[in-house]
Amino acid sequence: MDTFTPVDGKLTRYRWIICTLLFLATTINYIDRQILALIKPILDDQLHWTNEQFGYVNGAFQGAYATGLLAFGWFVDRYGTKIGYTVSIFAWSVAACGHALVYSISGFFYARVALGLGEGGNFPSAIKAVALWFPKKERALATSIFNSGTNVGAIIAPLIVPAIALSLGWHWAFIAAGLAGFLWLFLWMPFYDVPERIKRINAAELDHIRSDRDDTSRDGEKISWLSLLGYRQTWSFVVAKALTDPVWWFFLTWLPDFFKQTRHLDIKQSGFMLATIYGIATVLSILGGWVVGLLTKSGWSVTRARKTCMFIFALCVLPILMVQYVGDWPAVLLIGFACAAHQAWSANLFTTASDMFPKRAVASVVGLGGMAGSGLGIFFPILAGRLLDVFKAQNNISGGYAVLFAICAGVYLVAFFLQHLLAPKFEMVHLKAE
Repeated sequence: MDTFTPVDGKLTRYRWIICTLLFLATTINYIDRQILALIKPILDDQLHWTNEQFGYVNGAFQGAYATGLLAFGWFVDRYGTKIGYTVSIFAWSVAACGHALVYSISGFFYARVALGLGEGGNFPSAIKAVALWFPKKERALATSIFNSGTNVGAIIAPLIVPAIALSLGWHWAFIAAGLAGFLWLFLWMPFYDVPERIKRINAAELDHIRSDRDDTSRDGEKISWLSLLGYRQTWSFVVAKALTDPVWWFFLTWLPDFFKQTRHLDIKQSGFMLATIYGIATVLSILGGWVVGLLTKSGWSVTRARKTCMFIFALCVLPILMVQYVGDWPAVLLIGFACAAHQAWSANLFTTASDMFPKRAVASVVGLGGMAGSGLGIFFPILAGRLLDVFKAQNNISGGYAVLFAICAGVYLVAFFLQHLLAPKFEMVHLKAE
């Protein structure tokens, strides 16, 4: 495959391959996550679970995912992105297929735990790969590209999962997702490696990738999680992830039920609406990453560009407060806009980890932040389920969703101001040797 000298940060063909591989993995990841929410109407009739029990099953996934993020953050920094991603996707693909073997609430509980542990390697591996292959000014765009796989997965899932579940049985939806993960490994293993080991990469491109390289001469030094927690910059990432990640999980987990319970739309009717929501999110979230890169190229500092855009993204979630008072399709547009704002926020938040920490510590920092986000994500679905059961008993489940959307609308501004207090500038941290 030919390469060419980068001009003005233009991505070469091989770096597009890297972005594509990360995008595909994230897409498969989010298809896996959505299957249970999409087949909930089918399982409601078979398992007769309450909203709170459904919340506990999803909370179990979040707890396992938090553990997986922490473990894979260390594992990827220790053994490299290629091995880390391979282990992660193999594990979650096995777990996805394993869902087809369970028939009880407890069975789904343990299956979700296995899936969460495996999926914990996705984002530490992807962020580490971006840090290795892209200079800082291009990382927001690269992260936005692969992170858009979360939206594409969410688009594809409501279009294909109900069709598979209704025609072949819900078991086959999980099996198909697991097989997709195994197929991805056949692309990842031969194509991915660090830039220095790729023969197709010429000296000019390597110089471009290394144009703002950090203190990689110390790559072999050990960095512990406890030492990273001694830096305010770590906490700026951890706090922001902890507050905003549960919102995205809420969208993925409860939107099918929201349309069913408040709009009386079954999964066949709401599937296209869900796909539209995540289609909007995909396009606008990539635009969010592009704008930050444009501002930095025009002379803005990384800190000024990223903080300005993240504040705007936080404001863009607020209109979701009106969802309860509009028709079906206006509600779709409002939710889609909020999802886009979250994804643009999330892509830039991920990039702050590589803005502030050397490459040898990025996966660990991302793992800590992801663990915090999933940690609170354990309790939010349980809280949501319990709240909805209370309002359902009062024949006012719409009121329960109104409360939940209000919580989602406000947390981004809170997260922004706390992050700003902890990290006024996104500047490289000089880590102390251990």
